[in-house]
Amino acid sequence: MHADVLPKFRAAWPFFKRRGRNMNHSSVWPKVILLFTLILCTTAERPQPPKVFPTESQPSTPCSAPEFHQFDFWLGDWDAFDADNPTTPVARAKVVSILDGCVVHEDYQDIKGSHGESFSIYDASRKVWHQTWVTNRGRLLTIEGSFQNGEMFMTGVDYPNGKERHIRGTWKPIPGGASEIAATSTDSARTWAPWFDLVFRPHKP
Repeated sequence: MHADVLPKFRAAWPFFKRRGRNMNHSSVWPKVILLFTLILCTTAERPQPPKVFPTESQPSTPCSAPEFHQFDFWLGDWDAFDADNPTTPVARAKVVSILDGCVVHEDYQDIKGSHGESFSIYDASRKVWHQTWVTNRGRLLTIEGSFQNGEMFMTGVDYPNGKERHIRGTWKPIPGGASEIAATSTDSARTWAPWFDLVFRPHKP
C-alpha cells in the first residue's frame, strides 16, 4: 500500500466503524471501498518531468590559434609570373582556406597543362607546418618547416628518377601579392641551385 494512503485510511476508519454499528455490512463496505479508491487516486504519484541535463558547451574552433593563420597572406586568386618576366603569366593559382580554416589549399595550373594541388596545415602537436604537393604528372612532394621572420620556410626530399633530391621553398608577402622561391640540391644539401622564382599577383580576367 502506498505510504500516503495508509495514514488517511486509518484516520477515516473510526468513522466507518461507528457508522457500521447502525448499518449492515452490505451498506458500509461499498462506501469504504469508494473512499479508499478516492484516497488512492488523490495520493498517487504524479509523473515526474524528464530530467534535463545541461548540454555540453561546443568546443571552440580547433584552428583559431594565430599559428594556423601564418600562411593566410598567400590566400587569393592569383596570376603567377616568373620573377624575371613579370608581365607574362605562367600559371593561375587559386589558394583558399578549407576545412574550417585548418588547411590552406592551392590549385595551380600552368599554361603548359601541368596541374598540381597542395595542402598545407599547421601541425600543432609538433609545432611545424606541413605541405603535401601532388600533380597530374604523378609527382608527390612533402615538405615541412616553420614561419620565421615573416616568411614561410619548408624543406623536404623527393626522388626524381630514383635519386635523392633536397628541396627548400620560401613564401613571403610582398607589396601587391606574394612570392615563392624554391631551390634544389643533389649533394645532400651542401650546395643549392635555383629551381624557380614566382611572383603572385591578383588575377586579372
